Amino acid sequence: MESLTAETPRDVHTTPFTIQAGMAGRNILKFLDSIPLTMIIVVAVMLGLAPLFPEPHLIEKIRMLTNGNLTKPIDIFDLLLHSSGIMLLILKLARMAQIWQQEANEK
Repeated sequence: MESLTAETPRDVHTTPFTIQAGMAGRNILKFLDSIPLTMIIVVAVMLGLAPLFPEPHLIEKIRMLTNGNLTKPIDIFDLLLHSSGIMLLILKLARMAQIWQQEANEK
């Protein structure tokens, strides 16, 4: 068995799985970059406030979560569905900040 020395290069990205995962990650970032911010804001507001009456599902599910009553699978799915727009908005804003930081470092 060969031991690793200073002369032996260690390339951690040689397995097909990590290369594919890296390519998939870049594709996801490209997709996220292609979505307009205004569209994500509209989706986040619409999903977060739907239905408006008697009470938005997101607020209802967060209240159930804090009370410890969020146990049914449909309620957990509902929480994930209605918060998905907000999670996407957070990801988009974080990605925009990352791009701005990279551009500032290049200058």
